[in-house]
Amino acid sequence: MVFEHEIVAEPADEDAFGHVSNVSYVRWVQDVALGHSERVGWNLERYQQRGVVFWVRRHELDYLRPAHAGEHLVVRTWIERWTAATSVRRTSIVRASDGASVLNATTTWALVSRHDGRPRRIPAEIRAAFLEQPA
Repeated sequence: MVFEHEIVAEPADEDAFGHVSNVSYVRWVQDVALGHSERVGWNLERYQQRGVVFWVRRHELDYLRPAHAGEHLVVRTWIERWTAATSVRRTSIVRASDGASVLNATTTWALVSRHDGRPRRIPAEIRAAFLEQPA
């Protein structure tokens, strides 16, 4: 399932060179993942009740062209694959006005215990939630 939302780059998102900074892109990649999880019924509170949380193990970002303050951007994300304790999530950001690709990202998220930080097997119910289209 692909989850998407639209954002508008703000002046505060720009760096000293006049385009969106890498820090803003990383924040957007994280925010869309959290939004996707909430959309399928797994908000932070629900993970905490289970005693687990997803942590980022690795971000890979490919910057394809600059974006600027005031531009409307479509941020899309989906889970590409699962392992026992990780998910590999893809994210793309395109400019809404012309569909031009701005960024592609791959993030590896690990499910870990909130108590000791050790990896935990991802339960079938979490995987299933991301495979179903919400009503």
